[in-house]
Amino acid sequence: MAVLKEGIDYYLNEEGLFVFTAAYHLKRGFCCKSGCLHCPYHFNKLVKSETEKKENLNPPDKIS
Repeated sequence: MAVLKEGIDYYLNEEGLFVFTAAYHLKRGFCCKSGCLHCPYHFNKLVKSETEKKENLNPPDKIS
């Protein structure tokens, strides 16, 4: 099993949580589809664009 290296594979955010880097995700070799902050597979962007497309097709009702 590989050893994770702080600053390369992950960092600790201001709340003390582990945040995996894009380098770590690329080493892992696949997208987990969890919406990771540094996803090199652009999963977050794909989810957001799909949501935006649906919102544009079904705009919310206007309140008068």
